[in-house]
Amino acid sequence: MPLFAPCQGKTACRDDGQRCLTCGRSLAEIGALRGLIGQLADLAIENDYGNPGQYVEYVATRLQKVIAHRQKASHAAP
Repeated sequence: MPLFAPCQGKTACRDDGQRCLTCGRSLAEIGALRGLIGQLADLAIENDYGNPGQYVEYVATRLQKVIAHRQKASHAAP
């Protein structure tokens, strides 16, 4: 199972048209994640959350639980 490698920032990105040569992730994956982060940011802004840190912590905690649950379910399936 590959490990996630975070972006090192746009100034560090170098790609070959398919993958970032710095973090090794596909450009499609990077684009998808940027889109999802943008949607999460838009949701917080649209709802005028005055506590963005708590929102971010909640999203991170929930996401970790959902991933663990789905991985467990996929390993249990015959």
